[in-house]
Amino acid sequence: MNSDPRANPAPAEPSRSVTERVGRRAIRKLRSRRRGHRPVWYALGMYGLVGWSVAIPAVAGAALGIWLDRGRGHGRISWTLTLLFAGLAVGCLNAWLWVKRESEENHNENGKASTDDQ
Repeated sequence: MNSDPRANPAPAEPSRSVTERVGRRAIRKLRSRRRGHRPVWYALGMYGLVGWSVAIPAVAGAALGIWLDRGRGHGRISWTLTLLFAGLAVGCLNAWLWVKRESEENHNENGKASTDDQ
């Protein structure tokens, strides 16, 4: 007989962490089936949407600034730069609010799904 405990290990009981991981995976799988398949293009579209929500106000602010600078002549204030930065700030705020809202909706949906599936 071999007295080395490593040679004949005791039967392992399923650990709680493994069963929890399997349960979480099953919940995620059920949730994704309910949502339907979202291709890679969906994620790229979301990135594009956030980008455009920043770019459009910035470009609009710059265009308005150029128009004001041409009509009023050269003054102490560059309306182009001022309105470009203002448009950029508005666009970033818009994107941040949109991402925050989507994140909260996703978080609420995940919380609801995990309590429904238990």
